Amino acid sequence: MTSGGSVVAVQASRVLAALAELAPAGGDRVLDVTRGGLPFVWLDAAHKAPRKAEVNRLAAVGALHKEERPLRVGWGFLAGRAEVDGKLTKIRVPLLSQPVQLVRGLTGYTVAPAGDLEITPLIGDRDLAAALEAAPGLAQPGWLDATGTKAWLWSAARATGLSVDAMATSRRAPGDRVVLIPSAALYVARDVFGAGLADSLRSWAGRDLGGTALAAVYADEPADRSTAGADGPVLSPLPLTEAQAEVVRRARTAPITVVSGPPGNGKSHTVVAAALEVVHRGGSVLVATQSPHAAEVLAGLLDRYPGPVPVLFGDAGGRERLAAELAAGADRGAGEGQLRADVTAVRQALDSVRRERALITAALEVELRAAELPAWQPLIPELASDVPGAFSGRHEGTLAGGRPARWWTRLRLGARRGVPDERVIEALKAATAQRAAARLAATGGTDLEPRWAALHAAEARLAEAVGAAMRRAARSEKRWDREARRGAAALATALRAGRNRRRELLAQLDAPPLVRALPLWIGTVADVEDLLPAAPGMFDLVVLDEASHVDQVRAAPVLARAKRALIVGDPRQLRFVSFVSDVDVADVLARHEADERLDVRRVSAFDLAAGAAATTWLAEHHRSTPHLIGFSARRFYGDRLSVMTRTPATENMDAIDVVRVEGDEVGAVLKLVEELAGTVRGGIGVISPFRAQAEALEAALVDAYSVERIEELGLRVGTVHSFQGSEAEVVIVSLGLTPGDPPGRRRFVADPNLFNVMVTRARQRLIVVTALTEVDGLIGEFFEYAAAGAPDLTDAAEAAGWAAELAAELGRLGVRARPGYAVGPWVVDLCVGELGVICGPHPDGVEAHLARQGALHRAGWRLMDAFASRWSEDPRRAALEITAAAAGAVPPS
Repeated sequence: MTSGGSVVAVQASRVLAALAELAPAGGDRVLDVTRGGLPFVWLDAAHKAPRKAEVNRLAAVGALHKEERPLRVGWGFLAGRAEVDGKLTKIRVPLLSQPVQLVRGLTGYTVAPAGDLEITPLIGDRDLAAALEAAPGLAQPGWLDATGTKAWLWSAARATGLSVDAMATSRRAPGDRVVLIPSAALYVARDVFGAGLADSLRSWAGRDLGGTALAAVYADEPADRSTAGADGPVLSPLPLTEAQAEVVRRARTAPITVVSGPPGNGKSHTVVAAALEVVHRGGSVLVATQSPHAAEVLAGLLDRYPGPVPVLFGDAGGRERLAAELAAGADRGAGEGQLRADVTAVRQALDSVRRERALITAALEVELRAAELPAWQPLIPELASDVPGAFSGRHEGTLAGGRPARWWTRLRLGARRGVPDERVIEALKAATAQRAAARLAATGGTDLEPRWAALHAAEARLAEAVGAAMRRAARSEKRWDREARRGAAALATALRAGRNRRRELLAQLDAPPLVRALPLWIGTVADVEDLLPAAPGMFDLVVLDEASHVDQVRAAPVLARAKRALIVGDPRQLRFVSFVSDVDVADVLARHEADERLDVRRVSAFDLAAGAAATTWLAEHHRSTPHLIGFSARRFYGDRLSVMTRTPATENMDAIDVVRVEGDEVGAVLKLVEELAGTVRGGIGVISPFRAQAEALEAALVDAYSVERIEELGLRVGTVHSFQGSEAEVVIVSLGLTPGDPPGRRRFVADPNLFNVMVTRARQRLIVVTALTEVDGLIGEFFEYAAAGAPDLTDAAEAAGWAAELAAELGRLGVRARPGYAVGPWVVDLCVGELGVICGPHPDGVEAHLARQGALHRAGWRLMDAFASRWSEDPRRAALEITAAAAGAVPPS
């Protein structure tokens, strides 16, 4: 099959038809929201909760799980017992619910919306659900007492398919039937209903999907095709490594761009940079995340940089703010004149950066040439005799392609007859070295500190100019024409509607003018299919975040909505869980004559993309101290990480503790939290591989700490799965294993993907609480690593030349100088306290020197150039200045 035209479109349709058969029909029905032992509190007013013990407990749970938003208010409960699938089942489920947050007041709590108002998923008829959502004043204060509400509740109850006996007059649930209790209540949602995608995928299968990212992913030919338009510098308001810039460059045109890397490697940073540039180039971007928290993290990162306002289409708070902004109307926006002025400002700022780099390059090249003089010095008399004109200073730049340009060049140089060209070249090189040394002597040597300061300032001005240009271009007259304004107004109406009605209104919007006016959208994978128009290629680029955690069934409709895709993930972290049987997979593959790529049990969205396009590896690690990341770096990534957090302050920091207890892990965790309280900035995370253990920890922490104290400590608790994509300053892990546990429980904890996530969430310290006494395998390896303490990272490198002279002189002054200090892939010539000392040009040349300076500057290092020419090769003078500078150095952040 070819990768273009109708053939690919047909192939994509076949894939979707197969995926539709493999899609689950729907999520498990949650019929009892009181499971889990947490309080269920009836409310007299749905928007207010009394300050009493049960509500305080729920508020504390909400604070511990702030990112997951587990608190719900429900209206109209079906309660009692009924026979379901032949089994008598407890029923307590709301007809209407909404995620909420509890806001403390003097006398109680205000119940504030924190998500969508949702009709119970037991009502499978979406049209009916949308009609019910359109009821006037739905769920507003006083709604339960309003005329017509009880009729609404009764209509919804009958549509669930459960046999509802009557409208109850009290809040007591009967034991032999199901009644409708017309009241509101506050509770915790442990399970989220997941709607099936089978019907949706069948609908997509009937569409022309040629030219979409989905077609590119499933095509039989590699997706790395056109690179036209990918050239040109990457200009961004965000500081980028070369690998990150390469991702942005590829995302301009490549049908599929795949990005991978270890935890803390700046994947989110890269996603934001790519999204901003695509929008600035006139395109549109959809960012699809695994969780609402991940969407909020990316939106928060976008808020730090100028650019388009993202549409958070699945987030209630974000939708309300955007709807208000859109309803207020947009100003006229930047015109062509302003946009041209922005282009000029960016060009001028870029020219300034290039000038500063050129000045530094020229200075470094003089140093490099001068450094060659000692080798040429013994040969200069003979070379001057053979080619006298080379040393006159009037004939620089007379080489072409490494050889004398023409016969008359030899004549001008005064080369003696019979002197070979190679000898002329040697004379020119020796003369260049001589002149470079003379220039250094005449100018007092090389001091690049002012030049570096000027370069970094110029780079900051460029980032500011690019950001300003992006911000104005996103709201320009060109984007906000009449059709776009009409689409934005319609979107404001849709954003204020209930979930089902919003789905209908969004489906009716004209996609092109809408994404022209609002080119950046962010939501979860589930929200994409549930809320966005089903328009093939609606966006220019889709970013699929945490793609290893996303299965093909959920990824397919997301990929169908864009022309290109940026797939981000790490196959060594947690993967998706599939409940499709091997038998069903084999049967569908055989009937559709599909290959193993459609093995939805084992092939994630990331795996699929990695098989279609080359993967860019982001190697730099910026999160954890070296000891914390060291185990994963070796065990899971084969030491392919560049740990940029290494400094003299962190390199030998023992950051992992194993606390052994006799059975009571929960009590030990509480004691540790109390010990850490008040000493940790950046939050404390408490995690366990097991849900039951995480719930026990949650219950103990809720009993021990008030809501105010939980928020003050930045305390969070949950399973390892709930912490993927998150981090905390200190993480406490409760393994939840005992010596007598069956092997299966240990195998679960020792799963490499889960274990990798579990031990890489902390920035500064990891504490593992365990009742195990003897362990082997992966857990045992980690315990041995922790017991050994932080490895000695003291460099064994020896200084040479000028660096050795400086180190010796510093030693005489009582100052320790460490040669060859490694930070990721870079080497600092001398490390004096917290000061990095660069003793000469990088041995790999000027570009490597500039790259090293940029990387260390981004990592927070304070650097000092200490070239020998600056002190006329006097190490004593140099050592005195270095000592003074080191005394004022601050530790890299």
